[in-house]
Amino acid sequence: MSLDKLKLSKGLVTAMTDAGYLTPKEIQLKTMSRIIGGQDIIAVGPEGAGKTTTYVLAVLSKLKYTKDDAPKVLILVADQERGDAVIDQFISLSRNRDLNIMGLLGTGGLESDVNELALGTDIVVATPTRARAVYLKLGLNLSKLQTFIVDDAAQIVSQGMQLPVAELARSAGKCQHLIFTEVVHDKLYKMIDQFMNFPALIEVEDFGDKAETVPQMLYHVPNYKTKLHLLHTLLRDDEVFDKVVVFVNSRLTAQKLVKSLESQKEGEYAMLKPLHFDESGFDDFGDFKEVPEARVLVVANEGCPELDLEGISFIFHFELPETKEVFLNRILKRPTTEEMVAITFSTDLELAQVRKLEQAIGQKFEQMELPQEVQIVTPPKSKKTDKNKYLSEEEDENPRGGGAYHQKKDSNSKNYNYGIGQKAKMTMKKKHS
Repeated sequence: MSLDKLKLSKGLVTAMTDAGYLTPKEIQLKTMSRIIGGQDIIAVGPEGAGKTTTYVLAVLSKLKYTKDDAPKVLILVADQERGDAVIDQFISLSRNRDLNIMGLLGTGGLESDVNELALGTDIVVATPTRARAVYLKLGLNLSKLQTFIVDDAAQIVSQGMQLPVAELARSAGKCQHLIFTEVVHDKLYKMIDQFMNFPALIEVEDFGDKAETVPQMLYHVPNYKTKLHLLHTLLRDDEVFDKVVVFVNSRLTAQKLVKSLESQKEGEYAMLKPLHFDESGFDDFGDFKEVPEARVLVVANEGCPELDLEGISFIFHFELPETKEVFLNRILKRPTTEEMVAITFSTDLELAQVRKLEQAIGQKFEQMELPQEVQIVTPPKSKKTDKNKYLSEEEDENPRGGGAYHQKKDSNSKNYNYGIGQKAKMTMKKKHS
């Protein structure tokens, strides 16, 4: 498909071709005309989907360079490294233009940033905390802002920078808002609810070749305590969960988890390589497999060698490992793991990792409904997000408020038909026949 589909200027098409972009990405095809037309957008796509290039091209298409005393575009990024990459992308695609762009990335003093802004610039790329600090010093004038962009919004939320983002957006007043993110969840919605109304929610997927894996199940939970209640609930079924390995990230977490899973049956729950000699556990993984009374073993990813999972019915990723290669090595199907099921627990802040794993294996995890008996621990005064505020590109060609009401895609919908025990018995051979 030709770049002409994006309806960009000849100069931008040439710059894209010179930079190695030969065909448009799906996210660019779905969003470019809307962004140039002034619509508010929440664009959701995996790493590598072309999100950054999309808003860089849109800004370069719309912006008329005048070097006013106040910027027209503010782009918020998670950190200095990301900010430098965004600035480089602008420079790469803006050849033969007098591009006035400045970074507020926390590398110098506030006074120097204020003085440089006073000279005039069109585009500011900043971390939320630095932008807010300069704004409070009256150095960042948002009165002429036309476009407010949040790059990798889920990462910004995971770093706890929602407050400065919302404050800056409200201070900017009426302008176009563009949110780019790998995932959307309640914490992100709560941030953007403070300054966006009826944006178009546009989602793209970019799966590679499908890998052969053991069955994957996903439980989306609000927090650690709910994870704990869920694990307790599932492990009560000792007929289905007859030999289980639970993975966490640190040995300290493993120790605490084993203590919280105390059982009346001696040795039922144990830890691999316990921290203290008097704690229930095994120094060798093979010993756990050979002891019938030992049903659940908690294993820390920290310093853990590759394990022979033959004979293990279920593995739980109570916490996702820091590197996706560790996870993938466990769930790829082998002759010795044909009867194994992998279950992942994920909070909002871990969903981005889950999406990267789904992208790596070329398929989505099967999302499961929480059992009714699980106690969901929520913060006090928690307000549920009104998803009707977010609009989908498929619904209405002449939308009210910028788009049509968003409905969840079928590929993202939950499966509410079966409990975990029923699902397990459908997807693996029963050992208790």
